[in-house]
Amino acid sequence: MERAELGHLIDVLQREGREVVGPIFRNQAIDIGPITTEADLPIGCVDEQERATYRLTRNGSARVFGFSEPAASFKPYIFPQRQRIAAFRREGRGFVDEHHEEPIPRLALFGVRACDLAAIAILDRILLEGPYVDESYRRRRESCFIVAVNCAQPGGTCFCASTQTGPNCTFGYDLVLTELHAKGNHRFLIEAGSPDGLEILEHLELSEPTDDDIDFARRQREHAADSMGREMNVHGLTELLNDNTQHSRWDDVASRCFNCTNCTLVCPTCFCATIEDTTSFDGKQAERWKRWDSCFTLDHSYVHGGAVRVSSRARYRQWLTHKFGTWKEQFGMLGCVGCGRCITWCPAGIDVVEEIEAIRGSDEKVREEVDHG
Repeated sequence: MERAELGHLIDVLQREGREVVGPIFRNQAIDIGPITTEADLPIGCVDEQERATYRLTRNGSARVFGFSEPAASFKPYIFPQRQRIAAFRREGRGFVDEHHEEPIPRLALFGVRACDLAAIAILDRILLEGPYVDESYRRRRESCFIVAVNCAQPGGTCFCASTQTGPNCTFGYDLVLTELHAKGNHRFLIEAGSPDGLEILEHLELSEPTDDDIDFARRQREHAADSMGREMNVHGLTELLNDNTQHSRWDDVASRCFNCTNCTLVCPTCFCATIEDTTSFDGKQAERWKRWDSCFTLDHSYVHGGAVRVSSRARYRQWLTHKFGTWKEQFGMLGCVGCGRCITWCPAGIDVVEEIEAIRGSDEKVREEVDHG
């Protein structure tokens, strides 16, 4: 697909009645938001990501996807940060149900990287394939069309090659793009991954890729896999963390952690939620809302009588051991996709790769029987 045809692809998706959302430039970062034309895409933007560091510059390039990944994931569009689930109005001696299901938009998630595709697959496993299906999530997922893009330049905090969730898209998309930009030749390889994707291809002007195109794409994929900013040894993580619940490193990281919840808010796989009930001042109306929660908040582990995890040590340990250990026991996969956002956006510069390697490097194998933090 020639570069000029990219805008046509967006138009086709909109004519199909879809709201296109993808990477945009907003608040000095690459965020996820509505896209109406190709001009909304962060063309020529390059990001620098390191622990507690995010910088965005424009280098004048014509590359559309020259950045490593958006600061935010697509999760809020399929698992909203806050949604009303019940509403009642007092009438006489009883109540009237006033809650109505909001219409679900037909979304086209545009420019989804491999790590975020893997994150969506993890959320599907948890919210769709278990004994309790999240119906709101199911309706949103069923309405989604996904245009993925293969990553050409991982960021400084990326380690998706270690978790085997990237940098190349291998599943979970309707269409996948590979941007080819070299020596004045600016094209996209485009591949369908579903019948819906094939239908969209019929509306585009396409040509057969050359051998040079295919070879360039292959070398670009290999370069991306070899250019990770981080590398994590994921072998035996469940056993390692289970055997080191009393490791001294938990005290060390707790002394640096602010419990700000940034890591869980930017994580594309965290799914914890809580329930809030609100009542009007006159007592005539009541609503129930579901909103994101974090295991770093004190109330997250509250049961009758108080919180279970009071200390920063207990809360950070809960997050890390669940994400990289017990998550696999529960769902058969890691809870991390190696996107590195938690490292980039941690104001204390805490690096999960470094924390795990510190425990592995001084494996104390001290289990706990009971620890309330």
